[in-house]
Amino acid sequence: MAKEVIVYSSNTCPHCTTAKEYLAERGISYIEKNVSTDPAAKKELIKKGFMGVPVIIVGDQTITGFDKEKLDELL
Repeated sequence: MAKEVIVYSSNTCPHCTTAKEYLAERGISYIEKNVSTDPAAKKELIKKGFMGVPVIIVGDQTITGFDKEKLDELL
C-alpha cells in the first residue's frame, strides 16, 4: 500500500514547486496544503513546529525542504 504524502507549500516557494513537480513526474499522488491560501494549513504547520515550507510528510516521516534522496528513500 502506498504511503500518504502531504506537501505543505506556499505560492511563492520555488522549492515547493520543484518538490510537487518531482512527485508528479514519479506518479506519486499527494495532498497539497497551501499555507498561502489555507489558514488552517498554516496553523497545522506551525503546530507541528515548522515555520517554513516545503514540509513533506511521507507516512509518519517528515522532510523539511526538498530532499530528493530522502524522498526516494521514503517512497
